[in-house]
Amino acid sequence: MAKNFKDLSEQEILALAISSEETDARIYADFAAGLKADYPATAQIFKEMEAEEDEHRRRLIEEYRRRFGEHIPLIRREDVKGFVHRKPVWMIRPMGINTVRRQAEIMETETRRFYERAADKVSDAPTRKLLGDLAEAERKHVTLADNLQKEYLTPDVKAQEEKAHRRLFVLQIVQPGLAGLMDGSVSTLAPVFAAAFATHNSHAALLVGLAASVGAGISMAFAEAASDDGSLTGRGKPLLRGIVCGLMTTAGGIGHTLPYLIPNFRTATAIAVVVVAIELLVISWIRKRYMDTPFLRAAFQVIVGGVLVFLVGIWIGSS
Repeated sequence: MAKNFKDLSEQEILALAISSEETDARIYADFAAGLKADYPATAQIFKEMEAEEDEHRRRLIEEYRRRFGEHIPLIRREDVKGFVHRKPVWMIRPMGINTVRRQAEIMETETRRFYERAADKVSDAPTRKLLGDLAEAERKHVTLADNLQKEYLTPDVKAQEEKAHRRLFVLQIVQPGLAGLMDGSVSTLAPVFAAAFATHNSHAALLVGLAASVGAGISMAFAEAASDDGSLTGRGKPLLRGIVCGLMTTAGGIGHTLPYLIPNFRTATAIAVVVVAIELLVISWIRKRYMDTPFLRAAFQVIVGGVLVFLVGIWIGSS
């Protein structure tokens, strides 16, 4: 059972402060290590903040020794009620730069409030002063971070980090999403239009389209998640990639299936054809925007493949 903060003794408060500073320093070190490859300037900022936390810990240990001796009991945040639960850094892979910066801001705010409350509970004057000084130091960490950003995050460095951030976004989100969208939009054309032209019945085409879209989504989700764990390729968490790929596959097939909610077969088919054209143009634009493929070439590749599958579906359905 976690203990209430108000029930902590002054010795326990100091021990908790020492443990917290050590934890924060190690978290900042993990941030720096995780960001070093793609965001070296921001990694350096977290190295500087790690050094600050180590200095705070040293001062706290000196004060603890002065009052209570050499043995420092192990009291951690999770042993005390009121602290925010933090997801272990080693589970956050790959690290997003904006997520890490927000996490650091939350850490500094929580630590500052802890020192302010701790100072109010402590009666010993030197200890009270130290805790107050540390609360002020945590408050100034925002200024420290700003100064370090000005020192390390020059315009050129920021441009490089934004480029790295975009590259990771493409690897982890755009690529699996685009693969799913292309598969869902193109591969489901044949069964949907084959069913439509074989039966001339909107309801039958709708059922086939829904089955093909959901089935393809599930299949692509598992295939993408099982393709690699992202540890070497930097493509991110398999679960996230699988979800993105599966959802986009289903969305790609659902788009030209929903028009068959319209009972009139000819009207539904005409609208479905328009939707297919829009889907193929959207895929071409995404390839141009994120994959640096010239739009005309992307459109030619996607549209030719889509038209061929579309014609196969009509041919089979009409035979």
